[in-house]
Amino acid sequence: MKQIGASDSLRLFVIVGIRFYREGLKEVLGKLPDVAAVGAAAEGGRGCLAQLRRFSPDIVLLDMSVQDSSETARTLVRVVPEAKVVALGVPETEDHVVACAEAGVAGYVPRDGSLGDLVASIRAVARGEAVCSPQISAALMRRLAVLAQLGQTARPLARLTVREKEIVNLIALGLANREIAGQLGIELCTVKNHVHHILEKLGVERRAEVVTYSRLGR
Repeated sequence: MKQIGASDSLRLFVIVGIRFYREGLKEVLGKLPDVAAVGAAAEGGRGCLAQLRRFSPDIVLLDMSVQDSSETARTLVRVVPEAKVVALGVPETEDHVVACAEAGVAGYVPRDGSLGDLVASIRAVARGEAVCSPQISAALMRRLAVLAQLGQTARPLARLTVREKEIVNLIALGLANREIAGQLGIELCTVKNHVHHILEKLGVERRAEVVTYSRLGR
């Protein structure tokens, strides 16, 4: 990926479900002096991936409210590795931001972020940097420590039941407890009990750490 400089221009691609939001971002970002072109799509499906390959963006802006956005982020990192992904509308909590980082996202803009925050994040990612609060920086450091510890543990998911492993996989896809209950056809309280047991068995406190176990155990 190019590093932005005085004579560099970026190619941006916007994946946003809401049309006026998508078109507004495309118009505003297209007027920036360091942006050469802006492409757009409503979702990250197969047609979008083909469009991305043709467009060859430097940075992809992904609305995290788009359906299956976490899986889309992982697909983008795999299919267009030369492009960096910036997540839009991310709740600025440890679990959400760390989950984005684990999906391969290079930067993010929180839900209450401004247009200025978006531009700053784009330019930071172009320079190989990331904009985040001290609290989130600390959370990422803690996650690195967890990864180092988990790396010494072989097949951590072996202790889980078949149903618990199913729930771990759905958590890794970014589903909330209520969505998991609907997906599996079980009661919400049953899902909560399973999640509680999963956290206990894996010796972790947060759902994002469960996702880390899931990827290391595969």
